[in-house]
Amino acid sequence: MATTAEEALASLLSELVPFWANLTDSQQDLLARSAHLRSCAAGEHIQGAGVAFVRTGRLRAYMLSDQGREATLFHVGAGECCVLAASCILPMITFDIALDAAEDSELLIVDSRAFGAVAQENVHAEAFTYRQATERFSDCMWVMQQVLFMGLDTRLAIWLIDERARSGSATITATHEEIARHLGSAREAVSRMLKYFEREGIVSLSRGSLRIEDLPRLRALTS
Repeated sequence: MATTAEEALASLLSELVPFWANLTDSQQDLLARSAHLRSCAAGEHIQGAGVAFVRTGRLRAYMLSDQGREATLFHVGAGECCVLAASCILPMITFDIALDAAEDSELLIVDSRAFGAVAQENVHAEAFTYRQATERFSDCMWVMQQVLFMGLDTRLAIWLIDERARSGSATITATHEEIARHLGSAREAVSRMLKYFEREGIVSLSRGSLRIEDLPRLRALTS
C-alpha cells in the first residue's frame, strides 16, 4: 500500500511528466522509485543529478570553456525539463552542458538510467525526449549564431531585451561579470559596451544593476 509521501510523489510526476498517463504501471513504478524532490539555492550546481523537471524557479544551461569562460545556452522554467544535460540518455550528444539554478528552485529529479530505460521502451517517452532535445538544440544553435555572426553590441542588446521581457521590469539586476558569463564574453568588453550604451542614453548603470532607458534604440541595435 502506497504511503502518503509516495502518493504525493506520484501526483507530482503526473503533473510534471507530460507522458505519464501513457506509461505502463511498471514504467510508472520505475520512475517513481527513481525520483526525488530537491531544493536548490540560486547558483547551486546540479550537473549529473539526473533529468531535472522544474517545479518552481529557473535553471540556467551553459557551456564552459577550458579557460573558464561561460556562455548561457538556454533557461529551463517552471513546468519544463532539460534532457540535454543528462548526456547518458542521448549518447549522440558529444558536448557537455552545465546546469545551475538561476534562482531558488524546487526540482523533481529522475535518475537518468531509469528515465533512459523508460524512453527506450515507451514510444511516448521517446518522442518527448527527442522533441525536448530538438527544441533545446535549436536554442543552442541560436546562441552559436549570435556568437559567430553578431557583434557584442547586438548580442548585449538581445540579452537586455530578453531579460526585460522575462522579468517584466526595465531594471535588470545583474553585475557586469554575470552578464559576461551569459554572453560568453570578457567582463571588460561588456563593461565598455555598457558604458557606451550609457553615454548614448540607452541604459543607466548602477552598482549591481542597470535600467533600460530607451527601448526603441535598444531594439534598433538588433535589426
